[in-house]
Parts: sequence; C-alpha cells; structure tokens
Amino acid sequence: LKNRFRGYFPVIIDVETAGFDAKKDALLELAAITLKMDENGYLHPDQKCHFHIEPFEGANINPESLKFNGIDIHNPLRGTVPELDAITGLFQMVRRGQKDADCQRSIIVAHNATFDQSFVMAAAERTGVKRNPFHPFGMFDTASLAGLMFGQTVLVKACQAAKI
Repeated sequence: LKNRFRGYFPVIIDVETAGFDAKKDALLELAAITLKMDENGYLHPDQKCHFHIEPFEGANINPESLKFNGIDIHNPLRGTVPELDAITGLFQMVRRGQKDADCQRSIIVAHNATFDQSFVMAAAERTGVKRNPFHPFGMFDTASLAGLMFGQTVLVKACQAAKI
C-alpha cells in the first residue's frame, strides 16, 4: 500500500450526523474499513469498526437530519458509546493498519470526503485525542472521482454507472 498511495494508508470512512456543522452538530455514527492489497495489486477490506455515538454535551440535533438518516437518538437499543471512545477506537485501528502497511500517514476515503473528514477532525479536537493518524487536509473523494469517471456524483447513480 505504501508504494501505491505515496506512503498514505487509505481508510474508508462514513459518518451519520445530526446536521452539517462539524463543530456544533452531533456525530451520531462512524464506520471505517481499512484496506489490504493482494499480490496482484487488488485492494480488499481488512479491519472494520462501527460506532453508534452519544451526542456530545450541547450538540445541536437537527430534526430534519434525523428524519433524513432515520436515526432515533433516543432508542436504547442503539448501544451508544461516548465520542471519545469512538474516536479512540477508530484511531487505534487505523494506526495499527498504518504501521502494518509501513505507511507514514493515513488518508480518508469517502463520498463527499470533506464532510466526513470535517466531523472526524472536529470530534478528535473536541475529545482531545492526540496522535491523529489522518492527513489534516488530504483525502480521496469518491464523489469527485465518480464525477470524472462516470459523470455522476450522487452515490447511487455513480454505482449504477460503474455497474456495482
């Protein structure tokens, strides 16, 4: 991986939130998958993590966002963890994979990556977690890549165009 991505370790990230403002709106769910490369240069899923997250104290909760993503923040079956635990768990998994792949830094891969990256970075700052493995501004945005390849930036339409 280190030679394929110039020393960066790609980590696929997806977040669900209670709004669009990473500093004020709650991060509600976080999922991540690391990748490994086989002997033919193909990428495959490796480690995975997923967290249902308790909104941080004073977080904005936009009802329209909850309606859109279908998350019931009051459902006791969500099995939420504090934001600190989610970010710590994510960073530990990523740093392990980064070390195993002999990479220097990790890079977020996401659809509309600026959005996901902003929430991960804001949560890391809010919780005071140190040793953030992610590049502070570099990312791979699959919406942009899909636009270039298929003329589609909406995820479902891009997947249809890619026949996946």
